[in-house]
This record gives sequence, structure tokens and C-alpha cells, in this order.
Amino acid sequence: VKPITLRAKNLPQPQSGQRGYECLLTIQGNDIRVPALRFNSSSVQCQNKSYSYDGMEMSSLPVELTVIWNGDFSIDNPTHNKVHLYKCDAQRGSCGLCLKADPLFGCVWCTGENRCTLKQHCPFPDSQLLEPNGINSKCTHPKITQINPLRGPREGGTLVTIRGINLGLDFREIEGNVKVAEVDCTPIREGYIPAEQIVCEMGRAEMSQYTGNVQVCVGVGACRPEFMAKSSKYFYFVVPRITGLKPSRGPVSGGTIVNITGSHLDAGSNVSVMFKDQPCTYLRRGGQWLTCRTHASLHGYGNVSVSVSIDRAQLQRDLQFEYVEDPTITKIEPEWSIYSGHTPVTVTGTNLDIIQTPLIRAKYNSHETLNLCEVLSSTSMLCQVPELPISLARHQEAPEKPDEFGFKLDDVQSLMALNSTNFIYYPNPEFEPLSTSGVLDLKPGSPIILKGRNFLPPTNSGNGKLNYTVLIGDKPCMVTVSETQLLCESPNLTGRHKVLARVGGIEFSPGVVHITSDSPLSSTAIIGIGAAGGLLLLFIVVVLIAYKRKSRESDLTLKRLQMQMDNLESRVALECKEAFAELQTDIHELTSDLDGAGIPFLDYRTYTMRVLFPGIEEHPVLRDLEEQVEKGLKLFGQLINNKIFLLCFIRTLEAQRGFSMRDRGNVASLIMTVLQSKLEYATDVLKHLLSDLIDRNLESKNHPKLLLRRTESVAEKMLTNWFTFLLYKFLKECAGEPLFSLFCAIKQQMEKGPIDSITGEARYSLSEDKLIRQQIDYKTLVVNCIHPENEKSPEIQVKVLNCDTISQVKEKILDAIYKNVLYSHRLKASDMDLEWRQGRGQRMILQDEDITTKIEGDWKRLNMLSHYQVPDNAVMALVPKQVTAYNSVNNSTVSRTSASKYENMIKYTGSPDSMRSRTPMITPDLESGVKVWHLVKNHEHGDQKEGDRGSKMVSEIYLTRLLATKGTLQKFVDDLFETIFSTAHRGSALPLAIKYMFDFLDEQADKHSIHDPHVRHTWKSNCLPLRFWVNVIKNPQFVFDIHKSSITDACLSVVAQTFMDSCSTSEHRLGKDSPSNKLLYAKDIPSYKSWVERYYSDISKMPAISDQDMNAYLAEQSRMHMNEFNTMSSLSEIYSYIGKYTEEIVCALEQDDAARKQRLAFKLEQVVAFMSLES
Repeated sequence: VKPITLRAKNLPQPQSGQRGYECLLTIQGNDIRVPALRFNSSSVQCQNKSYSYDGMEMSSLPVELTVIWNGDFSIDNPTHNKVHLYKCDAQRGSCGLCLKADPLFGCVWCTGENRCTLKQHCPFPDSQLLEPNGINSKCTHPKITQINPLRGPREGGTLVTIRGINLGLDFREIEGNVKVAEVDCTPIREGYIPAEQIVCEMGRAEMSQYTGNVQVCVGVGACRPEFMAKSSKYFYFVVPRITGLKPSRGPVSGGTIVNITGSHLDAGSNVSVMFKDQPCTYLRRGGQWLTCRTHASLHGYGNVSVSVSIDRAQLQRDLQFEYVEDPTITKIEPEWSIYSGHTPVTVTGTNLDIIQTPLIRAKYNSHETLNLCEVLSSTSMLCQVPELPISLARHQEAPEKPDEFGFKLDDVQSLMALNSTNFIYYPNPEFEPLSTSGVLDLKPGSPIILKGRNFLPPTNSGNGKLNYTVLIGDKPCMVTVSETQLLCESPNLTGRHKVLARVGGIEFSPGVVHITSDSPLSSTAIIGIGAAGGLLLLFIVVVLIAYKRKSRESDLTLKRLQMQMDNLESRVALECKEAFAELQTDIHELTSDLDGAGIPFLDYRTYTMRVLFPGIEEHPVLRDLEEQVEKGLKLFGQLINNKIFLLCFIRTLEAQRGFSMRDRGNVASLIMTVLQSKLEYATDVLKHLLSDLIDRNLESKNHPKLLLRRTESVAEKMLTNWFTFLLYKFLKECAGEPLFSLFCAIKQQMEKGPIDSITGEARYSLSEDKLIRQQIDYKTLVVNCIHPENEKSPEIQVKVLNCDTISQVKEKILDAIYKNVLYSHRLKASDMDLEWRQGRGQRMILQDEDITTKIEGDWKRLNMLSHYQVPDNAVMALVPKQVTAYNSVNNSTVSRTSASKYENMIKYTGSPDSMRSRTPMITPDLESGVKVWHLVKNHEHGDQKEGDRGSKMVSEIYLTRLLATKGTLQKFVDDLFETIFSTAHRGSALPLAIKYMFDFLDEQADKHSIHDPHVRHTWKSNCLPLRFWVNVIKNPQFVFDIHKSSITDACLSVVAQTFMDSCSTSEHRLGKDSPSNKLLYAKDIPSYKSWVERYYSDISKMPAISDQDMNAYLAEQSRMHMNEFNTMSSLSEIYSYIGKYTEEIVCALEQDDAARKQRLAFKLEQVVAFMSLES
């Protein structure tokens, strides 16, 4: 820590016996004393000491400093000098914030630790730290966190604010380097906050441009990828329009709040509204409205044209606003009130109906009060007089005239104070208490007299009438008024009741009345006699009813049983008939609907990554390596390309107990990414490893059929990856089409009937677990959809069901609109709202949950189209999610939270893992305990009603639907199996890799004298269909850019199981207890088996492939996909296993004769040394 040196004047020299100098610092309320050293009379230094303060909320803390001499004498500090304590890493979590700190602080960004610190505290060499003015002073990996606004007009001029981290330290670094949706956006110096914020002005966009992300490149000159930031959110170009305004007229003095309606009015950054050539002050806006306040007209009366501009977009439509003559007031009646006001007056005048919220005002002693008026017509309104702002403590007894009395009508100034009126305020009526105790005893029917004064104000035209209301309890009474008394006819009541009198703005309770009855029988006695008589009568009636019911009960029971039997019989008949009819019609519809739309294949890199490293989005092998360890990795790469080393390395790893199944798969995939460019070598290594595996399998006395059944070795995963690389072309040219057709057919067939969006069960299914086992009435509707990105294009007709949830409808609409668009390039349903456009411009946002959602007990049902009573041929539009909704339905806060829970649920049920559990996922809302349901409730909750007993008894009858669905999809399953099990299909030759590998397995069987055809058949099945094809059938998203739902996943699993059964040689004995998926395809599997046997036999009869031809083919494949993966990153990932097991691998290399000859152990130690040196 630096010592603190202070310049001073006239510092005395301490004498003997006196204490020296000390520095006193007050840090967060604690005093810290530090010895100080006087150099001379003008300089003193606080000695080295470390200081600290609590918390990371402040990056620097100014601290009071006092210099003390001789124990308690403070040296003057007239300039109030303070010491600044600071922490480099407080509030500076990113490189950019670190480097823009005050240069005096000396903070640097330590890349090794990814934190801001002092240079001496960074334990890494200078090449690994960034200094504000050093050679390394540019922060890599900028990131965009926020963009505002997200929409703007194509004409440009929008000021886009981009916030993020590491966005440059100097304006020149980002000047000219910002693009929003592929359009240049010019940064503005005034809005730039180094490292944190860029404000730029949008240029003009072409009509063909709709959307895109924000790109910022930091630096001067050519852009390098590590200095490029791309936003995850997209900026959309929209076409704002105006359609109408309300009101369309207002006073010439201005002040009218005008509401302009249209679409996309919340886009862009700057709005201005012009009424001809003068502005209308902009107030607020939403997606479909904006408001402004008019100014006084410069051109007098008449119509002016209204135009709106959003940034550089001029929105014009023939909208007119009419300035009309200001209102006038001709008469006020009556011209008096009382001090407290709130008495009605009728105001007569002209043009009163053009004022939106007219107010009446009074001013007295420079205090102003206001009250509301209600417009009755253009010539009259009813106002409540404002109170006179007078101190009632003085008990004024004389009438008062206000200083000003008038009206606040928008900006009309001439009526603020009327000169023509003689409005006068009289003293308030005052009430006396009913009695000294506050309680008045009365007999029923006696009048109540309230005493007081000023009950009738003495107006010029005789006594003025005030409107008195007197309540006894909560019942009003008839009132007669005199100057000092109110006579109240008491209503027919008994007991104690509070009296309340109201007049104008006064409410007063003079006390309580106690009305007592003089009846001979007390009220309690009368009630008692009545109750006893009623009970006796009730008892007689109950006895009679019980007797009659007993006699009819046996008849009813018999009839009910008869009806239940008839009902059950007709239900079963109807269900069977429906299933048969559907089977006939659906096959025809499906084949005509799937009209060869483009197949959305993934590119080679994405496809291989999904198979090799499933579930990992951004795998390191796709990225550039961050650490500089190239020399060591190049040496390591040479070792990996040495067959002796590689085989020894793999065998040693597999011998380690800590080397898990997951590690085996990972190492196999990493090795294949490194050897993508040397497939001949990779194939040679693979054959060696498979040969070892077969030897081990036969030595361990395992059944030969278990070979390659499970992925328990590096070789087995390498084999899968080898086929993945080499069968891509076959997938694209041949097998992809029937697989995609099957996927589309399943999806389309499932969506023709109801699908429960919570449990994932469907009416049409191949899987018994995912079948809705009850009757659900539904109707197919056609909705006409407006294209979300082009409202002018013709409406698209989409088939939906009235039992679909709003989310399901959105998905179906997106599927129809983006029929041939890759799934990853589409708008997402969760980002859009569904808007139902009804007649006369009415619009309504529909949601899965809102304030209209039905809740019964602890079950809440998701909204469906039938809930909103949407008719056939309704017009729908998908609009971006709005922050401010314009129909009250959406203003529910419940809706937002529940919707997000519901979306999470859908994400969960969409995962293949959920297939394993039969119980639907119904999670109660934790706060309220409410469970959400759609079509079927979870039966385990015991909510089956009495009436549902019939449907429960025959739920098995619905299994016939599995057959109907299977029949509909049969052609597509057959097509796929036939393509896979054909040696020459659709003009495509059999891929060389399959023939080559099958021949290799036959050679191995010959070598080990295995002549059992079943074993050879099983080896081939385990090697290709089970290793590669089953994975692809179950996961078509590995091959295509699509989204796979939970129900589609369940059906594909059944198809994959059938495929596995077809490749098996063992016989399946089926009975009534067998799983439904095996029973479903029981008749088809024997013919599929014959296809497989024929396929294997055809391959074995084909001429063998020479090693020369195979190597030429492998070399060609390597060349085509040379640079798909980052080899250095893959080597670095493999090297992590060397680090873990260095000793064991070196030891194994030293024991191997061939490795000893090539000194491989020494070479590996060299690599380890280089790697530790460089990192």
C-alpha cells in the first residue's frame, strides 16, 4: 500500500517528552490511527499500512483524514483533503469496466483469473493481463445484454441504445462498426459510455429486410471474431400506421387530449405529432395508440390535417382535427352554495360537449379548489360546487363571495374567472347532539327532531333549499326542514341505530336512537313459538317423504343399472365404428397432405455434433482455443497420429477404474473429431480396437451375441461415430426423405385430434402410455391467419381444434405460416401473443391463463378456443408480446406467472425422459395449491366424478385407436424400413462403409471359427441398425432442423422398438399380457425380419471392396469435411485425460516393446513439460 504524503505549512518540531505525529482516518465510523513521519515544516507522511472497508457496493470510498500532533492537537485542514480507498474488483466485474477506471488507481484486468486487480496481485505473466495504456489494452469477447427499442421503421433515424460489456474504451473503436439487422447504425458520441453503452442512429433499410440481430465490432481496422458481439435478441423492422383519432374536435384554445390509434406506434425512439404546421405535445404511447395535448390554434377555427412521424417515418392518413369555438357560459343556477360546497348547480352555455373533463373552480385568499362537472348536452352541464377554501375554525357567520369563480375547461382561459356571476357562499348548517348522553329513547313511529341552525340559507330569492339526507341505521327517512329544525319520520324499526345527516359536503352524526316496542309478548317469545311450530311441521313432512322414497328406490336402482348397460354398449359400438371410419379417411388425407415440402437437413457439422456430443450446445471443439499452448498440442497431435501410442493410450484409459462410461464415449468422440481429416488412419485404429474387443468378448466366455450390444468401450462409440461421418450423404440423398415424411405424418396425425398440453397424451397415438383414454368432444375449426411479418399478404387458412390451448393454436399457426422455414429461423410461440380480430376493429389477446380462467376447487383449467367461443373462420393474428395490454383480460398478473410455470411444464414433458413415467406431470401452483389441467385430470388425484364411472370401466376400449393410428402411418413406416434395408434404393448405391464393416465382421467370425448364422446376424444388427439407425429414428432432430414434441417422441420410440425387434433373430412369444407396442406390430415384424435377412444376404453376395478403393473413398470424405472441427481444441480436451492419468500411461508405454523402440514415453513426457510450461 502506498504511504500517504501530505503538503503542509508551519509544522512544529516535536520536543522531547512530546508525542510525534499521527494520521487519523475515519472509515465507516471506525477511527484508525497510523504513525506519521514529519520530514520538515511543510511535509508529513502517514506510514505504510493496509486499510479496508466493508462491502463491494462502492468501488471507491472517500475517507476523512485528520493529522494529529502531540496526542490531541489537530492540524488544520482548510481544503478538506480526503483519502480515497478503492477496490479494483468492486463494481468492475468486466474487463471494460476495469480498464476505464481512474488511471491513478493502477487497476489491470487479470485474464487468468478473470477479475480486476492491481498489477502486483495478478499471479500470471504480463501476457495474461490487460492494462489501460499497455500493449494489451483491448478487451476481448464483448457482449450485448440489452437493446432498446427492439422495433423501428425502415426509414431509419431510430436511436438504438445498446448496453453490454467490453464495448470499447474509446469512441473511435466502435465508430462505423455497429450494424442493427444488417443495417449500418451510426454511433453518437454524446450517448457513448465507454465499455457500457452505445447509442447509434439507424440508417435506411430495404423493403426486403425484416429482422436481424445487433452486431458490434470493437476496434479500428479489420474485425476479428474475438472482438465481435452479436445480440441474442432481434431488432424488427415494422411499418407503423395510423388509423383514427378521438376526439376529432376540440376548443380553439387547445388543451384537448387526443388519442391516435394505429399499429406499431410504440416502435422507434422519437415521436412527434403535427396538427398542420403546429405541434401537439406528445404524452404517452403503446403498440396501438398514442396521446398528445393540443396547443391553441394559430389559424382560428376549422379543420387541420394530422400527421405523425416516428423517427424518419412520416405516417399520413386523411385524419382531420376540427378546432371549434371555445365554450361559453351564459347562466349558473342557483348562484349560491354553502362553505363546504358539493351542492349541485346547473350550468348553461355553448359548446360544452367538446370538453373532456370539465372542472368548476373557486379561489379565495389565494387558495384554489376544484370539483367535477358532468356534461349533459352541448348547452348544459351539472356541476358539484367546490368548497370555499376558508378556515372553518373562525366559525364564519356571514356570507362570503369568492375572489374568483369560474371553470377550468381544457386550456380555455376566458372562463377561469367569470365576471358576470354574483356567486355567494352561505355558512354551513350546524347540528346539535340528540341528547347530552348521545342516546335518545323513542317509541316506534315517533318522529326524530334534529336541532341546529342555518338549515335554510337566506338567499335573495327567498329561502334556498338544501338537499338533506337523514339515515336511521342504513334506512333513509322523510325529512321536513325549517330554519332551526329537521323533522324526520322514523322508519318502522326497533333497537339501537346510529343517526347520520348529510348535506352538501358535510356528514354529521348527532347520536344514537333507541326505539323500544311496547308489545305484551317479547320478541324472543314470538320467535320461540314460531320455531317450535315450524319444527313439528318439518318432522311430519320428513317422515312422509322417507316412506315414499323407500318404495321408489328399488325401482330406480333397477332402471339405472339397465341404462348404464345400454349406455356402455352404445359407447363401445360408437368408438369401434369411429376408429374404423377414421382409419379409412385418414390414410387418404395424410398421403395427399404431405406434398413433398423441402426437407430441412442440418449441415454436416451440426448433425455430427448432435450425434457425437448429444445435449451440448456450444462444444469446445467448435471454438478457437483460448490458452496459448500450440507447440505442446502440435507435439501431442503427432503422438495421437502414432498408432502404437493411440492404441496404448486407449487401452490404458479403459483399464482405469475411474474412467467412466461417459468418459469412454467422450474420448471416442474427441478422437474422431481429431481424425476427421485422416479417416484412413481412423478406420485402421477402429478395426484394431474392434478386433481386440471381439477377442476379449470371446475370452471372457460372454455370449457372442452380446458383442456391440451396449456402449461399454471406446471402440463401440467410435464405431457409431464412424458410421455417423460416412452415412451423412446416404441420409441426405436417400434415407432422409422417408424419415422426414414419417416424422411429418406422425406430427400431422397427432395434431388432427386433441393433445393434452400438460400430460402430452393424445387421441391419436402409437404409444399406450400417451393415449387419451376417454371420449373428448371436439370440433375442427378453420382460422384465417394474418402473416405476422406482412399484414398485406393474403390470409392463410389453418386447421385447429376448438379444444386446443392458445399455445397449441400459436404453434399450429406458426407451422402453417413457416411451412418451409427451418425451425431455428422461425418466430417462437412464446414471444408472440394471439390476437383475435373481431368485427368493427375489436381486438382481443387470447392467453392460456388470464382473469377469465375457470377454477373449480383446486383445479384450474387452461383456456381453449372454446373458452373464448371463437367461431369458425375467425381472423387471427400473431403479434409480438405487448408490455401494456389493451384489453382488460391480459392485465392479470396471475396470468404471467402461471404462464411461465406452464411453459416450463411443457418443456419438461417434451423431454424423452418423461416417456419413462406414466403419471402426467401436474405440479400444483406452490402459492395457491391450484393444479393446472387441460383435457384430462391426473386420475391419481382421485377426482373421477361419479358420472365418469362408465368411462373408467371401459378405458381399454380406446386402445383400438392405437390400431387406427398405426394403420394410418403404416405406409410411412414401411417406406422407411424398406429404404434402410435395401442395397440399391431410389438409384442410390449401398454406402461403401456398410459393406466394408460387414465384411470385416465376417472375417473376424471366420478367424474365430464362428459359423452360427444367428451370431453373425446379431453382430451386424448390433453394429449398424442398433448403433446408428435406432438413434436417428428416435431423434430426427439430429438430422433435421425441427422441434420434436413429447407425443411425437413417444410414437417414434414405438417405431424404433419395432425396428430393433425386426433386426433380432430370437422369436417373440406374444400373449394378452405382452406390451401393446409389440402386439401392435406383431403381424408386420415377420415380414420386416425377412427384409433384414435378405438385406444382409445381398450385402454378403456383393463383390468385396479392396483396401485401395476404401482408402480412396475415405480420403475423399476427409477432404470434403477437412475443417469442420477445431483440432487444437479437441486435442486440448483429450489432453485433459493425459493430465489425469500421466503416470499410468507413461508406465504402459515403457512396458510396450514397440513403444520403447520409438521412445514414446520420453516424447509424452516432453509434451507434458511443454504444456505445463506454456500454461
